[in-house]
Amino acid sequence: MAVRWSPAALLFALIHLYTALLALAADEPFDCHPTVGPAKYDLTSLKGEHTMSRTRETPPSSMEDIVTFDLCAEIQKKDGVPDVDQCPSGTQFCLTQVNKKADAGDDRVVAVIPIAQISTLSPDITDITSPSKGLSITLHGSEYPHPTNTTPTAQSMHLTLLCDPDHTGDPKFISYDGTRLEIEWSSSAGCPFSDDKHEDNKGGDGDSEPDKGTEESVGSGIGWFFLVLLLAFVAYFGVGAYYNYSTYGARGADLIPHRDFWREVPYMLSDVASHLCSSVRPRRTGGRGGYIAV
Repeated sequence: MAVRWSPAALLFALIHLYTALLALAADEPFDCHPTVGPAKYDLTSLKGEHTMSRTRETPPSSMEDIVTFDLCAEIQKKDGVPDVDQCPSGTQFCLTQVNKKADAGDDRVVAVIPIAQISTLSPDITDITSPSKGLSITLHGSEYPHPTNTTPTAQSMHLTLLCDPDHTGDPKFISYDGTRLEIEWSSSAGCPFSDDKHEDNKGGDGDSEPDKGTEESVGSGIGWFFLVLLLAFVAYFGVGAYYNYSTYGARGADLIPHRDFWREVPYMLSDVASHLCSSVRPRRTGGRGGYIAV
C-alpha cells in the first residue's frame, strides 16, 4: 500500500533533513591547512596519533597524566581497553590520569577527560611573531568536573606551535590546571609559507604534499558548494509546496512551485542543445569551387 505524505509532514521531513545535514557538516575535525591573514600553514606533517605524559609524585603513590591526541583527526578506540577508560568517539585530545602505587598490583585509571572534541572544537588560531614565529591554536571540549571543587568546567587545549624549519621535535606536556591543557611543539609545520615558497619551507621531498593540500581544499570547497545548492533546492521545493497548499489548497502535482516553468525545462534544454549543435556544426560548401552555373 502506498503511503501518502501530507504537505505539512513533507515540509517537516525536509526541515529535519536540512538540520541533519548542517549538523553533519559542522562535525568535522580540525582543518590542518589553517590560514591566518596572509599567512598559510600546512600541518599535515603532524597528523597521526601522538602520546605524551608527565608524572606527579603524590606519596604514597604517583599520578601519571597521559595525553593522546591527533591534531588532524579524531583518535581511535584501543582494542582490549574498556570504554569507560577511554574518551568517547569524536575526541581529538584525551587526557587520562592513572594512579600508581609501588606495592599495588594494578594501576588505576582515576580520570578520563576529553580535552578537545570535534563537536565543540571552536578553533581559535592566531600567529606568533615574537620572540619567535609560530602558530597559537586553541581547541575546546565539553565540561568535566574540576579536580578541586567538582564544578563542571569547560575544557580546552592550547598548542604553541613554534617555527623550526630544520627540525621537528616531540610535543611537550607543559601544564594542565584542571581546565586548560598547555602543549608546546617545535616543527617546520609552524612556519608560514606563500604558495610559491611552500616547497622550500617544507624541505626534503615536500613537492607532493602541497599538491595534496591544494586538492583537499578544492575538493572541500566544491563539496560545500553542492551541499548549499542541494539545501537551497530542497528548501525551495518544500516552502513552495507548503505555500501552494496553504494558499490555494493544491494537491498532487499542483504542489510543485512554478510547475509550468519546470514542465518547460526539458524543452528549453533541448532547444539550447539544438542551437549549440547547429552553431558548432561546420557549414557545407558546394563542390563547384565557387563558380555559379549559367
